[in-house]
Amino acid sequence: MALGVVLMALGSIITTQVEARAFFVFGDSLVDNGNNNYLATTARADSPPYGIDYPTHRPTGRFSNGYNIPDLISQQLGADPTLPYLSPELTGENLLVGANFASAGVGILNDTGIQFVNIIRMFRQFDYFQEYQNRLTAQIGAEQTAELVNEALYLICCGGNDFVNNYYLVPYSARSRQYRLPDYVKYIISEYKKLLMRLYDLGARRVLVTGTGPMGCVPAELAMRSTNGQCDPQLMQAAALYNPQLQGMLRDLNNDYGSDIFIAANTQRMHSDFISDPQQYGFETSKVACCGQGPYNGLGLCTAASNLCPDRDLYAFWDAFHPSEKANRLIVQQITTGANEYIYPMNLSTILALDSRT
Repeated sequence: MALGVVLMALGSIITTQVEARAFFVFGDSLVDNGNNNYLATTARADSPPYGIDYPTHRPTGRFSNGYNIPDLISQQLGADPTLPYLSPELTGENLLVGANFASAGVGILNDTGIQFVNIIRMFRQFDYFQEYQNRLTAQIGAEQTAELVNEALYLICCGGNDFVNNYYLVPYSARSRQYRLPDYVKYIISEYKKLLMRLYDLGARRVLVTGTGPMGCVPAELAMRSTNGQCDPQLMQAAALYNPQLQGMLRDLNNDYGSDIFIAANTQRMHSDFISDPQQYGFETSKVACCGQGPYNGLGLCTAASNLCPDRDLYAFWDAFHPSEKANRLIVQQITTGANEYIYPMNLSTILALDSRT
């Protein structure tokens, strides 16, 4: 009996340790779980059929039919999904779980997504994170807050919109007139580096950093820019230039800090696997969105009036830009257990094992 009590107590301690790790999320619509619901913006996912496969079967602000990438990472941490920072429910004990600061439409650059008007740009997301720390300090004290922030896991996902909703938004955009593509990539990498250094200064010590997916292959770009169903070569060139330079920049930062702070998630490779061979992963198509209209269901927004596929698990893309929940699960699987070509210098399961011993 005594042994059983001890084992139960140990189990409780282990569970508490896992759940004690806070999780913070920054970035764009791929990781926004509802902040934009509280903003006057067109970049929202707060109406059906968004959320059709979420446990409540209701829209939550996630640009998904169900769970998104942060939700699935939270599950790996043994925790509930983090709340949007703007949610009135983010108080008390909920603050200890972490928070999601992401906002659909944002990019690395402040002028990315200007057509969406009222979104939480990256510098503002970090301001909110500073505000969050002040709120938490008032609740549990400065020392415990610093410990929670330093030991937390972070996810940051941005960059795709700097191409799709800035450089290539319209022909002869302001940025494309200002920079040749190779120079633009170098510019946004240098700006991203500043953001990541700011995040480090705010206390982040384990940060998953996603690259862009194969942007020219999403249904929206196939509908607008493809004549034969092939991925758009300009956007594919942008991804091919950007992602290796991002990984190089992260290696440089880790060398500067003398620690594996930033973990590069090669989401281009993760997406490319099921885009190039959808049947191998159980998808019927990786070209047509489940929800939408026009060619490839890639035009306009996903609304109650859109075409809607009956089985979301057969589609790699939920809407014109965003993966389905099943595709998100494949991405998080590679983040969790993938080899170095998917996530470098270590995957999430290795991070959790290492950090549990320190």
